[in-house]
Amino acid sequence: MEIYQFNKETGKKISKFNSNFIMSRIIQTENPTHIGCMYLEENGIIGYHQAVVPQLLFILNGEGFVCGDKKEYVKVQFGDAVFWKKDEWHETKTDTGLTAIVIESEELNPLSFMSAR
Repeated sequence: MEIYQFNKETGKKISKFNSNFIMSRIIQTENPTHIGCMYLEENGIIGYHQAVVPQLLFILNGEGFVCGDKKEYVKVQFGDAVFWKKDEWHETKTDTGLTAIVIESEELNPLSFMSAR
């Protein structure tokens, strides 16, 4: 399990095309990619299972705990991105609720754009 950051502080100011915003780049793919939004209520859980493909979980709101193969839980909150490799066992749970975006694709390489926490 690896944890990355995508918060505002890790982004870069964009001024191209007369723009004025900060972008935290996340990933770029050429092959099929599944992207979804997950809403975990209070005491919600994404049960312990193996990743079918590499996946990134981006915490947008709330906080919770994630683990990998070793079942050692790490606290995550807004701005954290958790990466699990294909076939890696993992779980996500929360006491208070959280909202997250999940990206699943064979070609995920978070180190391409994000720095590790």
